[in-house]
Amino acid sequence: MLNIVLATGNAHKAEEFGRMLAARRLPVTVQSAKEFGGMPAVPEDTGSFVGNARQKAAALRARVPASHWVMADDSGLECVALGGEPGVETANYAGPQAGDAANRAKLLAALVEEKGAARAARFVCHLLLLGPEGEEVHLLGECPGRIAERERGDGGFGYDPLFIPAGETRSFAELDAAAKDRLSHRGRAFAALAEWLAQRKLA
Repeated sequence: MLNIVLATGNAHKAEEFGRMLAARRLPVTVQSAKEFGGMPAVPEDTGSFVGNARQKAAALRARVPASHWVMADDSGLECVALGGEPGVETANYAGPQAGDAANRAKLLAALVEEKGAARAARFVCHLLLLGPEGEEVHLLGECPGRIAERERGDGGFGYDPLFIPAGETRSFAELDAAAKDRLSHRGRAFAALAEWLAQRKLA
C-alpha cells in the first residue's frame, strides 16, 4: 500500500485525482496537501511540464511524513496552429489573474481564422511522484482532439467547454465524469500509474 499526498491546491484537480484513484481501486491511500498545511507557493517557471511538476512535488516533500510519496502533475493544452500554445502557460494564458473564462476567450480569438484540421490540439498530463528514498517516477498521459468554435457544455473546468477529444462529438464539458476520466489526459496518466503499481506488485 502506497501513501500518496497530492501536491495541488486546485480543488478541481484534487477531486479528479481522488475520483480516478478510487475508480481504479488502486492500492493507495490519498491525502490532500491541505492536510499538511496546504500547498506551498511554487513559481512554476521551469519552462517545461516535467520541471514544473518536479517543483511542486519537491515543495511539498518536506511537509509530509518520510514514509509517504508525493504526487504532482503539470498539465496543459497544446494547439497545432499556435505552435504548441498555450502549453506550460495553459492556466495563465490570459494573465495570472485572468481565470478560466478569459483563457477560453483568448484561445477562441487566437483560433478564429482556423478551420477543420487546423484546430487540432492535445491535452497532456505529466505526473511526477517523489518517493521516500528519493525515487522519482515520471508518467505521461495524452489526449488528442480539437478546439470547438464555441463553448459547449456546463461541466468540467478550465478549457473543457472547448476541447472535443478524438472520436467524440461532445466536448469534455458535455461528457459525464466517468466518460471524461476514461478519455482524458489525466485518465491516461492514471492508467500509466496503475501499470507502474502493477510492476511494483502493488496492483
